[in-house]
Amino acid sequence: MNTNQHYNLFEQLEDLEDIPHIRNVPKDLLQRPHVVKNPGKHSPTDVTVLAEQENELSFSYNASKHESAWLINSLEDFYRQQWFDDILRLIKGGGKEASVYQCSTKSVNQNQYLAAKVYRPRRFRQLRNDSLYREGRTHLDDGGHEIRDDRALHAIQKRTNFGMRLLHTSWIEHEYQTLELLHQAGADVPKPYVSGNNAILMDYIGWDDIPAPTLNTVDLTIGEARQIFDRVIQNIEIMLKIQLVHGDLSAYNILYKAGEIYLIDFPQVIDPAVNRNAYAIFRRDMKRLCEYFQAQGLDCFPHRLSESLWLKHGFKVKPSVHPRLLEPEHLDF
Repeated sequence: MNTNQHYNLFEQLEDLEDIPHIRNVPKDLLQRPHVVKNPGKHSPTDVTVLAEQENELSFSYNASKHESAWLINSLEDFYRQQWFDDILRLIKGGGKEASVYQCSTKSVNQNQYLAAKVYRPRRFRQLRNDSLYREGRTHLDDGGHEIRDDRALHAIQKRTNFGMRLLHTSWIEHEYQTLELLHQAGADVPKPYVSGNNAILMDYIGWDDIPAPTLNTVDLTIGEARQIFDRVIQNIEIMLKIQLVHGDLSAYNILYKAGEIYLIDFPQVIDPAVNRNAYAIFRRDMKRLCEYFQAQGLDCFPHRLSESLWLKHGFKVKPSVHPRLLEPEHLDF
């Protein structure tokens, strides 16, 4: 479905909370005989119908009725395409923009599990100061391509219901593309496999019955802290080399497993070459990061480190937004 078709559809369904069926599926998977759903033929009542037929998609995870309808609408096509065979458990819920589920699979590179990140449209639409992150970013459609349709761009500018849905889709596609770029560049991130229908499937980081914890819950020895800190800085440098700033980096967005780390949560990623707020946002990331490592006994100087890394990668130190616009509380920059 192209952007114009989406525009017409959502003008008709403006009062509904239906989610656009976005596609980013390899052709070989689309050709699998188990694909029985046509994303272009979903009706507004599909969510209700799927919820009523929940027993046909019996998963180990015991979701509430409302959550079940949301999950089925977001993940059913992936299930039909045999990306996974069961949803085992919720591994991250109540987040700012998404919930993450552990899924069992036998079809992706011999991996036993996948993580399904399923987004919450209402949460995205209420993202604080989202214009800080969107400055200079292109708006992406459900195929990851730049939106050029004037009516769609006007809807985004006016923040109509349809425009907010397009923004929601664009946030997801930016995260998917960022994960692809970083994985290809050798960064420590979960490998992404596919996006669509309000979700991203990626590598699951953890053990059979428990996910890897976020770094903020882990106490490190001074030696471990130094090693992990150096690895995080290497990842930050990889990002800067390909003109990316995380935008929400802290120990809360780093997974830790057996001495290894994985950076996560990239929908708000920015390009420092076009976003005038990039340096202030980068300094905030470094301040939050260093707060954790300082608590682990490591000498860490965020202001000095921020400037050194920024200049090293050819960016100019020109903060153009007051710190109070970045956080509800005052930050000492």
